[in-house]
Amino acid sequence: MKILPSLRSFRQGWRRGLVWTVLPLLFLSACHIVPDTGRRSLSLIPLREEIALGASSFEEIKEKETISTDREKREMVERVGRRIAAVAERDMPGLDWEFVLFEDDAVNAFALPGGKVGVYTGLFRVARTEDELAVVMGHEVAHVTARHGNERMSQYLLVSAGGIALDTALRRQEAETRQMALMAYGAGATFGYILPFSRSAESEADELGLYYSARAGYDPREAPRFWERMAELSQGGSPPEWLSTHPSHGTRVRDLERIMPQAMRYYEEARGQR
Repeated sequence: MKILPSLRSFRQGWRRGLVWTVLPLLFLSACHIVPDTGRRSLSLIPLREEIALGASSFEEIKEKETISTDREKREMVERVGRRIAAVAERDMPGLDWEFVLFEDDAVNAFALPGGKVGVYTGLFRVARTEDELAVVMGHEVAHVTARHGNERMSQYLLVSAGGIALDTALRRQEAETRQMALMAYGAGATFGYILPFSRSAESEADELGLYYSARAGYDPREAPRFWERMAELSQGGSPPEWLSTHPSHGTRVRDLERIMPQAMRYYEEARGQR
């Protein structure tokens, strides 16, 4: 059956209208407002699925990794984490928070959607007090409430969809031309979109996490000192910032110093209440 020119034009126009009206509305409806910063983030994955995915992944990690038997450090991680999570409850209530200390020399920690936080014993090489540990715990709790994991997955979905669309548009081109175009698209998406987002998400978690830890009564002035010690530990072994998923230690220190007056106000309020 042939499509009349007028009907074909109508359908093509309707499809273009769908792209420019319905899809933007979809993105707007899928936005999440990040606490304190007020930034709108893209969250295409429903919260229930996001939480289930985080819980499932965390169970797999606990089965594969060794959970520390150091009772003192485990209790410290649990105590600091719960105290900060109680402050964050106002931003994302009802989460089943879990804080686990894993036996590993890595000076690191991580957070999964839904309130699952893992800390490696190697972190205690730098974080020696509760105030110092709160720098990291606040940062990880902030990743959860800002829904950075959802935003990262949503962005990968968009990038993948863009790659499929590009490959389809070039389906009549030679294989070499298509391959070069897709490689250029992948590099552009990585260095122009994925990595900059990752760095901005880390900076946002630094800011929101500092506010959380300060509201929980932990001294925010320990944060710049913590990152200065991290810089000393890395001894310049980090890649250039534009190639990294994280801001440089120097950038983090400068950003934390910039927001320190606001964090100190929260800290003084918390001390007054206690």
